[in-house]
Amino acid sequence: MTSTLNVTDGDACCQEFAAMSRRSLLRGALALGGATTMVGSAVVSASASSIVPATSVLVVLSLRGAADGLSLVVPHGDPAYYTARPHIAIPQDKLLVADSFFGLHPNLSPLLPLWNAGKVAAVHATGLPAPNRSHFSAMEELEDADPGSSKRVGWLNRLVGTRNHHTPLQAVGMLSGPAPTELVGPIPLMTVGSVDDMSIAGDDQYDTNPPGKRRRSLETLWDNDTSVLGKAMRSTLQATSDLAPVQATVDNTASYGGSDLGKALSEVARVIRGDVGVEVLTVDQGDWDMHSNLGTLAWGQMIQNAGNLATAIAAFFNDLGAQSDKVTLVALSEFGRRVAENDNYGLDHGYGNVMFVAGKGVNGGYHCPTWPDLGTGLDADVTVTTDYRSVLAEIVSSRFGSSPSAVFPGFTPESVGVMQDV
Repeated sequence: MTSTLNVTDGDACCQEFAAMSRRSLLRGALALGGATTMVGSAVVSASASSIVPATSVLVVLSLRGAADGLSLVVPHGDPAYYTARPHIAIPQDKLLVADSFFGLHPNLSPLLPLWNAGKVAAVHATGLPAPNRSHFSAMEELEDADPGSSKRVGWLNRLVGTRNHHTPLQAVGMLSGPAPTELVGPIPLMTVGSVDDMSIAGDDQYDTNPPGKRRRSLETLWDNDTSVLGKAMRSTLQATSDLAPVQATVDNTASYGGSDLGKALSEVARVIRGDVGVEVLTVDQGDWDMHSNLGTLAWGQMIQNAGNLATAIAAFFNDLGAQSDKVTLVALSEFGRRVAENDNYGLDHGYGNVMFVAGKGVNGGYHCPTWPDLGTGLDADVTVTTDYRSVLAEIVSSRFGSSPSAVFPGFTPESVGVMQDV
């Protein structure tokens, strides 16, 4: 199971995104500041491991391919939106929970119970400090979150570094392949395609003579090895043991709607319900690269993607059970789309976008400290008036007590008000 950028050549008009998607599906190990080893489809970095139950959990959902924020959260109060999109604009009377200026895409209706409970926020006109229309470069810049630095350390790795303890299970990327930039850095972390993939080859029901012989042999082989590889193997053995409570959880994938995102978030929910100390999880949804066929409310890619997004997030929070009061989810994309539609019922690469924040501690509703009046020309962008790091800074401060300056070096956040206790 993988939800990582599941497009084919025919699914994306943007060849950069299509090529990057193919690369992302290649399985392999990535060194995260130390040795790594493959176990099943899991990538685990060397470190000692011990379970410390998490008190706060952050789930980062990346909408790969540059989602159109103006379709997901419509600024119906700006007439330029309708002028620039004569065919694909969403009528005001079809919008959900509309206030005097914003409204939600109709296919986000599965989120309404959470929205009405004040547990979902939409933050508009957010993004990078400067436009970057390259998918790969923008993703890396967004996830590194340290402009100008050559260190190549992701913001989530820095966040984990602010915690009092460090284990490979502290942050988990739910994808079959190398870790995303946001997890890369000196703190050993891991990626895994599914919780059931996390196992030692041969350590299964057939290892019966005597039971557990394969694992004991590996422990004997590596227990006294002080090399980097030895540390990696011991870390792997410990991590597979630590995940046992997760693998014992009920798989509720069937309630998530059948999308790849639903399958991935169901795995994330299992990890959280297993309560093995994971504090940060990442997951991807693609394809949002809609140069053509974004469509209308009757047809097109947007209605399907928006529906899958809302269905999966709603099912995820329903699936968390007693752990739900620990969890905050943030969804963001590398950049937005242009304001004006093109001739193919689609939108080209843009700049500003919308972020969603849901769950524990969220100050629900629409947030936009400064709305940039939209232009209607072919090159018109949504101007970024809120640096995305200001939103993330409120989350890491309120949910983890971490200093934003430690997670986002050299950045001074502005108040957004997306979290209740900031």
